[in-house]
Amino acid sequence: MDRIQAMQVFVTVVDAGGFTKAAQQLQLPRASVSSAVQQLEAQLGARLLHRTTRRVQLTLDGSGFYERCRQLLADFDEIEALFSQRGAGPRGKLRIDVPGPIGRQVLAPALPDFFRQYPDVQLELGVTDRPVDLIQEGVDCVIRVGFLSESRLVARRIGLMPQGNYASPDYLARHGLPLSPDDLDQHLAVTYASPASGKALGWEYQQQGEWRERPMRSCVSVNHVETYTACALAGLGLIQLPRYDAAQYVEAGRLVEVLADWPPQALPVSVLYPHRRHLSRRVQVFVEWAGALMREQLQLLA
Repeated sequence: MDRIQAMQVFVTVVDAGGFTKAAQQLQLPRASVSSAVQQLEAQLGARLLHRTTRRVQLTLDGSGFYERCRQLLADFDEIEALFSQRGAGPRGKLRIDVPGPIGRQVLAPALPDFFRQYPDVQLELGVTDRPVDLIQEGVDCVIRVGFLSESRLVARRIGLMPQGNYASPDYLARHGLPLSPDDLDQHLAVTYASPASGKALGWEYQQQGEWRERPMRSCVSVNHVETYTACALAGLGLIQLPRYDAAQYVEAGRLVEVLADWPPQALPVSVLYPHRRHLSRRVQVFVEWAGALMREQLQLLA
């Protein structure tokens, strides 16, 4: 068994959760599957799996090797597709990661359209707010909202997401309605800390053509967008939220927009992917499709 085949066996063992199930899926003797993994461990000089009678578990070295194998095997699949099925549509597995609200409200409802156009693509959709190491984790591309730090990734901006200031009716009943930024001294805000940097973000607004940021009193700080919104719904303070995320709560009467003349800065929406000379065709079509979808949705909020 050559090294590429051994890598395929190893990935199948991990995905299946054991040697017996992997052997069944691959239609190979269990001894051959076990031997292939042992061969890889010998060649690498590292243990890849912790073996028990019931299941296998990746070691630290094995976890890194697994993600690199997935990406390498996906690249081989793409090369084969390029040369064996010229003129055919994109195919193979595509791993992406998006923020929760975009995944739930924008992407998932539109996926039937994507699969009608590209039926041979299999999608793995991750929904997180955390920074993702695309190379290490074998992710093809991510969609992110906000200003990006320096990165080795290619970032394609696909639009701007307008924001607003919001509070729950319960909070406003207890603390009153702020009528200008000067009133913010008498109010609380839910603090949002960036998952990437851990930095707590200040209250941002535009005044006399300039963007300003001020500290706010707060009783709670969070680093997760949906928890940030939940705290505002519970009456814990003012928040600054993309209008797309706030719309359902405003419509239901659970949030009220405040300080509408002093909105925070619109957030850029970007697609990020690794820098490669030959970008996978399936990544190319997803980036184009997702970009068009997001631009269409953002225009509704402009």
